[in-house]
Formats: sequence, structure tokens, C-alpha cells
Amino acid sequence: MAQEQHHYLYYGTKTKATEVEEFVTHILDSNRKAEEHEKKQSPICIWGRHGIGKTEIVEQIAKKQDYKWAYIAPAQFEEMGDLVGMPTVENGKTVFRAPEWVPTEEGPGILLIDDVNRADDRILRGIMQLLQNFELVSWKLPKGWQIALTANPDGGDYSVTPMDDAMLTRMMHITLRFDAKDWALWAEQNGIDERGINFVLTYPETVEGNRTTPRTLVQFFESISTIKDLEENVGLVQMLADSCLDESTTISFISFIRQNLSKLISPEDILNAENFKNKVKTPIANMVKKETLRVDILATLCTRMVNYLILNNIKLDKNQLKNLQDFIKLDFLPNDIRLTMLQDLTKSKNASLKMVMADVEISKMLLQKM
Repeated sequence: MAQEQHHYLYYGTKTKATEVEEFVTHILDSNRKAEEHEKKQSPICIWGRHGIGKTEIVEQIAKKQDYKWAYIAPAQFEEMGDLVGMPTVENGKTVFRAPEWVPTEEGPGILLIDDVNRADDRILRGIMQLLQNFELVSWKLPKGWQIALTANPDGGDYSVTPMDDAMLTRMMHITLRFDAKDWALWAEQNGIDERGINFVLTYPETVEGNRTTPRTLVQFFESISTIKDLEENVGLVQMLADSCLDESTTISFISFIRQNLSKLISPEDILNAENFKNKVKTPIANMVKKETLRVDILATLCTRMVNYLILNNIKLDKNQLKNLQDFIKLDFLPNDIRLTMLQDLTKSKNASLKMVMADVEISKMLLQKM
């Protein structure tokens, strides 16, 4: 993997998207209270590799919190005027007019400075005052506005400008790392092709490459979403994959197709099966019981089942509950995967899912592991 070839420099805790969102939301709330008491606020910088979803996290938080939004990519700034504005003469004095992107209405709002360390050194030095005082010589952020930044790691193959301690200490930092289960939950919410979700959950090690990123995978999955039978169109699928992914990812995806893993049984079909043994247990057993048990496939099926139940707030009928219980009790399902699934279900606010524990055998399984 690419990160193993370089000594990347990150700052802050390395964690998954849900925890980054929790961190950012907390700091935004703390900043709001600090402003009310006329105290300094802390800009937030999210570090991470390209295409991993740093910008999207901030955008989603802004939408959830109903914050106003402003965006700049300082790598596009060629002159200090792009940051501070252009001089003009008013009443015989030289004054600056703020750039068009500068917010003018009161917040709450977020100014996102995207890929900040791709700007050149002069621009970075200009941004320092903004991070410290939320203002520059020519303009000031309106009341209620906060600053978030994203950055690519230093110390590797990225074309970035190193930030010195004087700048780094003006911010609070966290690093986003890829987490397949977190991504799958996001993908389910956003209607990503379920074959793509199955692939990422089965082969999570393929995700962080040079060209292969969560962003380019979504691009690829969108391009194959209208192809009903991937195996019949494997040539086209390979060309589409080669157009945006690393060669190793393409090879893995073609293998995924040829092993029929793109046709994994869906959570909905598992729950609604009229004959669990013939329609669910036997087909899954035939797929995973090889020379070595395909634990990766079983983990994928369990993750997708949990996501399906929670995101859709499924109210289980009698047959669905029985099928879910039988799925959890599959004799070839590893205990650690079973326990993780049970813990995820019992944490849900959906009371219907807690009925799973009414099965004595399942209750004993969970108690033995606690």
C-alpha cells in the first residue's frame, strides 16, 4: 500500500469518519460557547490521504447543523490579493475590498480552507493571522463563523508546503483513516451499488492505493451501476476499472466477479426467505466453506445485515425475526463476527431488533462473551 512506502506526517488521533465527525462537532460547539464569552476559537484541521472524504465530512456537518457555508482552495491563489482583497482608493485613502468569497452575513457558518498545505508558502503565511484572530488586515469573519481546514500528509509523495510549529499550534488536529464498516454505512445511506459495497467489505485492503481511493471507487461503482450482469460484461467492467483504479484493485474486482461474490445474497433476501435452510444457509455454506473458511465473506454479510436493519429501521415480522436468529446461529459463523453483530444490534434504538435476544441460544452466546 502507498502509505507503507512513505513516512507520512499526520497530526492528531488517527480515527474513522464517525469519530472525526464527533470530534469536529464537539469543537464547533465549544467554539460557539467560547465566542459567547469573548474567548478565542480554535480552527480545526482534518488530515488524511487524498480521496478519503475529509471535505465531505465538513460539508455533511454543516448541512446537519444548518450552518452557512463558504469554501476556498488556496492552492488556486496566485497572489496575496486573492486572500486579502484588492486595494482601492476611497476618500483619498487606500483601502482593501474583500474577495467575493468572504462571508458577509452573520453565522453560524463554516469557512472551509480545503487542502491548505497545497498553497505556496506566501499564502500560508497570510492565512496564519486568519487562524489566530479570524480576521485579516482587510476583512473579518462575521459573528458566528468558524474555520475548518483539510490537509494532505507531509513527508511523502504529496506536493505540499510544510507547515511550521507556529502555524500548526494555531489549530486543533485530527487524522481521518479509512474504515470499511464506516464507509459501508455511508455507502448504504447514499445508494452506492451494493456490489461495490460487498467488494469493499470483502477486500478492504485494496482501498487505499495511489489511484484507488474511496472517491475513485465510488466513481467506478457509479459507472457499473447500470450493468446488470457484471460477468457477462467483464471486458467493459475491466476497462472502466482501469480508467480510475490501481491495477491491483482491478485484478481483485475481476476476481470478485468470477468467484460470483458480486452476487452475494442480500440482507432483504435473507430476512424474507420462505425456506431458510435451502434459500440461505446452503447457498452461503457452498460459497464460504472452501479449503479455508471465507471469513471475509461472512463478515461482509453480517455488516450489510446490520446496516440494512438499522438504516431502514426495519420492524421485523415473525418470519423475519426467525430468519435473523437462524442467520446469527449459523454453525459456521465465527464467534467473534457473531458477537460483533449482536453488539451492534443490541446498541440500536430499534426495539424490534432487541427481540433477537429472546432466543435462548443467542442470549447464552452473548452472555458467555461478556
